[in-house]
Amino acid sequence: MKISLCMIVKNEETTLPKCLGSVKNFVDEIIVLDTGSTDKTPQIAEQFGAKVHYSTWNNNFSTARNEALKYVTGDWILVLDADETLTPEIIPLIKSVINKQEYLVINLVRQEVGSTQSPYSLVSRLFRNHPDIYFDRPYHALIDDSVTAILTKEPDWEIGYLPGVAILHTGYQKAVINEQNKYAKAAAAMEEFFANHPHDAYVCSKLGALYMQMGKIDAGMELLNRGLNQIIGNQVNENKKSVTKLKHLQSQRVENSIDEDINYDILYELHYHLGIAHTHLQNLPIAISHYQNAVKLPIYPLLKLGGYNNLGNLLKNVGDLQGAKIAYETAIKIDPNFVTGYYNLGMVCKAMGLFAEAINSYNNAINLHPDYAEAYQNLGVVLLKIGDVPRSLEAFEYAIALHELQNPEEAQRLHQGLKEIGLL
Repeated sequence: MKISLCMIVKNEETTLPKCLGSVKNFVDEIIVLDTGSTDKTPQIAEQFGAKVHYSTWNNNFSTARNEALKYVTGDWILVLDADETLTPEIIPLIKSVINKQEYLVINLVRQEVGSTQSPYSLVSRLFRNHPDIYFDRPYHALIDDSVTAILTKEPDWEIGYLPGVAILHTGYQKAVINEQNKYAKAAAAMEEFFANHPHDAYVCSKLGALYMQMGKIDAGMELLNRGLNQIIGNQVNENKKSVTKLKHLQSQRVENSIDEDINYDILYELHYHLGIAHTHLQNLPIAISHYQNAVKLPIYPLLKLGGYNNLGNLLKNVGDLQGAKIAYETAIKIDPNFVTGYYNLGMVCKAMGLFAEAINSYNNAINLHPDYAEAYQNLGVVLLKIGDVPRSLEAFEYAIALHELQNPEEAQRLHQGLKEIGLL
């Protein structure tokens, strides 16, 4: 089976080499559609053997992606953005699965590098070169609607997914977002689509979450509640009573059965972002309820990581330490490499007086992230509590050294505090 990489790019000379380097010995063809670069992006693509085509940007990602698809000749299509890379571990799995006749689309796990809120997502980025597959929506372009139509007519096809992280994405890191004004660009594209599709639950979820990130709390919550209402099919009022009623109804649905007409991935995002919104407004019981509804939904477990972590944080804040501990332990069970989960578990174990478990959790966080200053610092606190002064001082010294590189003020504060209690 021949596999083609298909991309749209514009002024990506900084990130493109790493992206193409991750697939150069794997794909059989590289198709790049340039939408108006003024830097060396096209030349870099050609250096990697890409066939570069050109198109005028019209503020619609789907239009550009569909134009790029016209030039693909492979049996399978892999879609990446320039700020994404394919993990080497996933390549053997892809080679194996594309030779199976039953699959139309293979969903891939994407990791948002540096994110602790929503570190993983499931994306439809690997699919057959089928004439009826195309992208839709101007932003967050998806093939999902076209695939649904194909499955209706050709029900023998199957949708699969590969376990493990397939794509690493760096584009949502804060510095990148600020530099490229991504929020404003995304909002403009989605608002135009939303004007013509005011009851589309997906765009309500994405645009509502974006408004929350931009600080437009009321507008964000209105859209998120609209999307929730659209999926569940009940009238949403603008008061807490109706929201609570909806959450109860959703809880009943999930416990009783799986409704094939519900898009649980979108429903998870709506509950998740409403949890963030109500946390921002200090409506903690409502926020907790949204996260509880989110994590019980029947979706790919790795996608629930942020939900369990945020739920743990809120339960800890309201004094339910045992509940918080269970939430963090569940997150770690889902992803044994979840550094933040280990750190948070250490914090709640420390608060519960479970010092041995706290030490183990902090050490796990440090093993995964050796430059984790806060983990060293809190490890030092727990070791001091159990009377292990030498190891405590060693941990504090590591913390101070790391803080001096990352946060000099905190390094000075910690150093002064240790002097005052006679440890330095």
